[in-house]
Amino acid sequence: MSKIKKVIRRVTPKNVANTKVAVLCLIAAATFWVLNALNKDNYTTVVDYPILFLYNQEEFMPVKKLPSSIKIEVNGNGWDLFRKYFQVNQTPFIIELSDPSARNFILTSEIRRNLSESISPTSLVSAVQDSIHFQIDRITKARVKIELDQGENFLAKNYRLDGQISISLRLIEVRGPTSILEQLNGTLLIRISEDKIARDYNRIMPLLIPEPYREFLTLLDESVQIRFQVYEMLEGTKRLNLELANFPANAFLVQEPRYVMLSYKVDERRLEDLNSTALEAVVNYNARDRSDSTVQVELNPKINFLEDIQLEPAQLRIRYRNE
Repeated sequence: MSKIKKVIRRVTPKNVANTKVAVLCLIAAATFWVLNALNKDNYTTVVDYPILFLYNQEEFMPVKKLPSSIKIEVNGNGWDLFRKYFQVNQTPFIIELSDPSARNFILTSEIRRNLSESISPTSLVSAVQDSIHFQIDRITKARVKIELDQGENFLAKNYRLDGQISISLRLIEVRGPTSILEQLNGTLLIRISEDKIARDYNRIMPLLIPEPYREFLTLLDESVQIRFQVYEMLEGTKRLNLELANFPANAFLVQEPRYVMLSYKVDERRLEDLNSTALEAVVNYNARDRSDSTVQVELNPKINFLEDIQLEPAQLRIRYRNE
């Protein structure tokens, strides 16, 4: 602590003024050295020189971001290299492409002469990269099929489609670069704004390009009409009598239940048909598993408008009286 106090006592206005003078002299000397160095010739460095692709934008479109510069090694005056290194007032070097879809690169040797003239009075020593890669596709049109995207929450719980989805336009024309059109695989998926639909649907909806392709593709049609009908699968339960079939006299069920519980989902349009059908649970001795003397409980008759059929108990065991 005593040493710090001694240093503070030595700081006087005169010392502060002398320090400022020293700093200013140092800055002036450094500035003079830099300016003097920049005036010299025969410096060599690597710079990112700006480039610009020139092509018919009505017929071609880049599908990836185009390179904006090329690394080159240059030699010249310090001031010139300073401007090129920091791209001060640098006019981009124009690369003209008559058919950019023919190949996805250009060799730097092909542009070396014109590039040398463009960077004058600086001299081009070499190009660090041997080629410049790009992806520019020809713009074309394609007819694609419209499909409705039926995601996980498209319909409400226990609802089903009644028949086919009607779309007013099945084929539409899309314009864009060839490689992006190929990614569609001939189909454009559209998504409706609602989810968990529980009623018949009839809407005119705008056509939108999916987000990943939106900057590349354009649609010539603006909207389509979507129509479809739905029905509900109603959940229900019933108690069924148990019927034994083809059992010999010495065979019986272990812990035979008084009834079998049936749970199901039924098409709401067939509810009356279900109520008018006499159902029973059947255990068929001839269908037993001989290895463990078990037998499955089956629903009789089998009904095609029921889903998620479950019987409880689903399996029973057979015993014999002489065992």
